[in-house]
Amino acid sequence: MAASVACSFFFDAEPAGEHGMPALDACALCAKPLARDSDIFMYRGTPLRGKDCRHEQMQLDAVCARQAARRLQRYSSGAAARRGHQETRKVSVVS
Repeated sequence: MAASVACSFFFDAEPAGEHGMPALDACALCAKPLARDSDIFMYRGTPLRGKDCRHEQMQLDAVCARQAARRLQRYSSGAAARRGHQETRKVSVVS
C-alpha cells in the first residue's frame, strides 16, 4: 500500500505544465520511459532511469566542466596578453 502511495505522489499527483521542473515520466539522458515499479535515480534535479544513465550523465558533466575550465583559462591568458600589448602602445617616447 505504501509503495502505491509513493508512486501516486511522484507520477499521478504531479502538477501539469509546471515550467522549470523535469517531468518524472522519462529519463533525462536516454528519454526511455521511467517504470513506475523501479527506482528513479536523481542527479542535479533530473530523473535518470538507472545507475548506468546516472554514471554517463556524471561523466558528461565532468567533461563539460573540464572544457569550460580550459576555455576560461585560455580566455584569461589571452586577455592578459592583450592588456600587455595595449600597455606597450600607450607608452610614448619622448625625444
